[in-house]
Amino acid sequence: MTLVPDRARMRYVEHRPGGGLDVLRMETAPRPAPGDRDVLIQVRAAGVNRPDIEQRKGAYPPPADADPVLGLEVAGVVAAVGRAVQGWKVGDKVCALTNGGGYADYCAVPFGQCLPWPDGFDAEEAAALPENYFTVWANVFGLGRLTAGETVLVHGGTSGIGLAAIQLGRAFDARVIATAGSPAKTQACRDAGADVAIDYAREDFVEAVRQHTQERGVDVILDIVGGPYFARNLACLAPGGRLVMIGFMGGYQAEPFDVRQIVKRRLTVTGSAMRPRSEAEKAAIAAELGERVWPLLSAGRCRPRIQQVFALDDVGDAHRAMEQGRHIGKIVLKISG
Repeated sequence: MTLVPDRARMRYVEHRPGGGLDVLRMETAPRPAPGDRDVLIQVRAAGVNRPDIEQRKGAYPPPADADPVLGLEVAGVVAAVGRAVQGWKVGDKVCALTNGGGYADYCAVPFGQCLPWPDGFDAEEAAALPENYFTVWANVFGLGRLTAGETVLVHGGTSGIGLAAIQLGRAFDARVIATAGSPAKTQACRDAGADVAIDYAREDFVEAVRQHTQERGVDVILDIVGGPYFARNLACLAPGGRLVMIGFMGGYQAEPFDVRQIVKRRLTVTGSAMRPRSEAEKAAIAAELGERVWPLLSAGRCRPRIQQVFALDDVGDAHRAMEQGRHIGKIVLKISG
């Protein structure tokens, strides 16, 4: 393998102070030096995610200790390692959940947040994994405690997270119901393995869930919509069901609902965001993924669907495509290699 060159400076995408697509611009900066526990990755590809859009707009500021550059997941080649790094060496192909900084030629990442490229994956496919798979594993299987034989309802089934949740649900022997907003998207959910796909633009998903579960409801719901779906999600849950909220694309305010339903049916309402989690928490999730999920990816049982790959110079077009919401699966930036 040809090792990466020793460059003094790198390209990156600047977006501050935040706003529309016009704030995105290419800049250069010194190549970062890895901390003691970091690997420095020469980035070959970076995933584009909804939080990137919100951060660019100024609506989702990064934590104070995070890299302010956009980009929460990358794939590339290890260019340098800190003195406390274990398990990685220069030249290794890795994908990583970053703490920001992915839209750049180089990105420093805590070594515990890195995983190898699955067998047969290229850089673009590997870059499409971390944000979605970390999120789904921590929320559906962690907080949601989904087990074999249970039923999970996945909202936004054709998002990167939605498709990952469908595939992992099936891989771990759960029944999967997904929602999407068009016939083409519901078909994509079925193609990914959903047992049932509901077109929320044409039918009431609450009634459809009741019909497809013989009035019982589902055990777990993964929700990215937020407030407008809250009461309807509770109506979809079976006794002992778990609602896991990870996004608020529809807003933060819920319509009035009868809170007694939570008590009567022993429901759990929970949720999380990945970015505020500690390095140790993210490393623990990565270790579980490496043991339980990465073998499925290498075996071809799960695989991300990539809608489009853009050059880093065309980052504005990538963000526009994400905002339009017509994509199925992932949007990825090709950076080098």
